[in-house]
Amino acid sequence: MTETSKRVWRCALIRLEYGGLVGPGAAMVQERVRVERRLSAILAADVAGYSRLMHNDEEATHAKLTALLAGGVEPAIAQHGGRIVKNTGDGFLAEFPSAVEAVRAAMQFQSRINELTCDDAEDRRILFRVGLNIGDIIVEAHDIFGDGVNIAARLESIAEPGGICISQTVFNHARDKVPFDVEEAGEQTLKNIARPVHVYRIIIDPGPRTATPKREIPALALPDKPSVAVLPLTNMSGDPEQEFVSDGIAEDVITALSRYPSLFVIARNSSFTYKGRAVDVRQVGRELGVRYVLEGSVRKAGSRIRVTAQLIEAATSNHVWAERYDRDLADIFAVQDELTEALTTALAPAIADAELRRAMRRPPGSLDAWAAYQRGLWHLSKATAEDDESAEKFFRQAIDLDPTFSGSYSALALYQLQAAALYQKIGLRDAQHSAEALARRAVALDGADAEARSCLGWALQARGEADDALAEIERALSMSPNLAIAHGHRGATLIFAGRHKEGVTSLNVCIRLDPRDPYLAVRLLHIACGLYFCGEYEASIEAAKRLIRSYPNFPMIYRWSAAALGQLGRTAEAKEELEKAVSRAPGALDMYVRNRAPWFRPQDHAHLVDGLSKAGWRG
Repeated sequence: MTETSKRVWRCALIRLEYGGLVGPGAAMVQERVRVERRLSAILAADVAGYSRLMHNDEEATHAKLTALLAGGVEPAIAQHGGRIVKNTGDGFLAEFPSAVEAVRAAMQFQSRINELTCDDAEDRRILFRVGLNIGDIIVEAHDIFGDGVNIAARLESIAEPGGICISQTVFNHARDKVPFDVEEAGEQTLKNIARPVHVYRIIIDPGPRTATPKREIPALALPDKPSVAVLPLTNMSGDPEQEFVSDGIAEDVITALSRYPSLFVIARNSSFTYKGRAVDVRQVGRELGVRYVLEGSVRKAGSRIRVTAQLIEAATSNHVWAERYDRDLADIFAVQDELTEALTTALAPAIADAELRRAMRRPPGSLDAWAAYQRGLWHLSKATAEDDESAEKFFRQAIDLDPTFSGSYSALALYQLQAAALYQKIGLRDAQHSAEALARRAVALDGADAEARSCLGWALQARGEADDALAEIERALSMSPNLAIAHGHRGATLIFAGRHKEGVTSLNVCIRLDPRDPYLAVRLLHIACGLYFCGEYEASIEAAKRLIRSYPNFPMIYRWSAAALGQLGRTAEAKEELEKAVSRAPGALDMYVRNRAPWFRPQDHAHLVDGLSKAGWRG
């Protein structure tokens, strides 16, 4: 059926609903179209002041709204037998088989949203307005229609932020079954509704502002690296036997995150003491001494499972990250493993990004070792000569502040190699010796630091010791299988060892694990290099373009785009790229092309020289 035909039939149905279509046409429509109708409770909700909130901060508003829907709204609706029919950007429309359950769901999630946002600044606080009505509705797969729906939407529009307006019909069904206080608003004339509607406002108890004094548990000092508590996931299925699934996922995430040397993860025995309790993340942060809290829920329906999770900064209750995962339950243990990996690989970069933003907000004079290290990573990620110099200063500052922090030595080692390779600020031989010494110092300080092991491997690779390099990197991956930087080092090392396709695959895994990798420019450079060595010149050019779009002054990429264009016979374009390579890094072609770099195999070096010669290089 064409879109025009669909619109014609939709109009016909609506006209039938209101008795506007008569004669033979009506009989034909009734004969050819079966309309599904049912009596339902309809819940309409939207975010008060949504446009203003989005104008103030689009990304933060979107993230917070996603988290509130996942952590407050969706569990309540599912628990009370409802379904979200559709999302409307700033709100949603839900349907329930029972008015009583619709009221319970609305009161539950409004109370939860109030609890989650009570400490937010008023100009950034997200609150829902809710309207509830009962009506005979037309049902489609992803929408519902009818007067009952329209009235619910109009009731929502007159509700207060955080409030619920219900029709007389809903009130009659729920008043003896749901304990609530109401304020009678009387007859209301609603826009485009023919008859006035008698309206009641449900009074939501925000909870006491001052609780009964409790024994204060002293706040624990935060560790010197990002800390996280993974709380037990709430089982929303109503089936006690599903507890093992929700507990199992939380336990596996704790175990997986514990493999990251850059994270301080609270043990299961401590975080599971909050199981079954309504928790205040600020209190959890104080009692466990953590900066971040992960909470969420698991819901099973038939052969499907849904896991929602949100990462919250404990001190501010700000949502850092939120996600929802839907899976088929063919093999519960395989699904549990898959969900654990998905959660873990999303969480680690989210925490790293939050830490980076936190460090950038602090004045340079007030930095501790961790914050100085984060500042250095931020500058290194910009991939410019000036930012590289700033990165070195912050890494050295971090070492001065805490000589026992292994991460600063690893980062400084990588800087040394980058400064030599990209900008020729350091002689290659000096950089090789210095980087290896720094990386070995990092490993000596913390033998369990997988990132230090990987950096040592990369330093060995720079000396042309591919076998020893791979051994260290594989050891790092055995310690922390999802460590993005190790996959990046492995990929480049494999490329320079002649295992080009395998190396490109590892580099893509690295980017998938950490899309905000501070070394992203280097990863894309190595992908372009690997594709060139595979003879995939068009793909190499596309990878180079991807890098150049984000890092137009990154010097080393232009030699690969020039060589690939030369191989394809696109001489004019190749010459332009070659000129950029020379102008941005005058000494690089001498250091790494005219004189073969130690990590290049002779045949790969000859392949590069051939492409550059076709581009017009006369080295």
